[in-house]
Amino acid sequence: MRHIKLSGREATVVRSIGFTEAMMGAEIQDCTHMDVDDVTDTLNSLMSAGYVESIPFCEEVQIAEMPVTAFEINPAYVGELKQALYRR
Repeated sequence: MRHIKLSGREATVVRSIGFTEAMMGAEIQDCTHMDVDDVTDTLNSLMSAGYVESIPFCEEVQIAEMPVTAFEINPAYVGELKQALYRR
């Protein structure tokens, strides 16, 4: 089992997305109360690590596209991410 270590911002974004269904970028920003730049940077880092996927798929999301893009947790990392959030 991999041990994932999340920063505070990453943990906040993962919690707001949840583990059941995709969430729009604008909803994530509303839930986290973070700036658009911070949410976009955090989502891009989570996507580059493979923990989060965008719908439609893209390698990196731009600030203008983030609010209208859906994001979901990669099913391959659900167990490890839940453990990482539990350890926080």
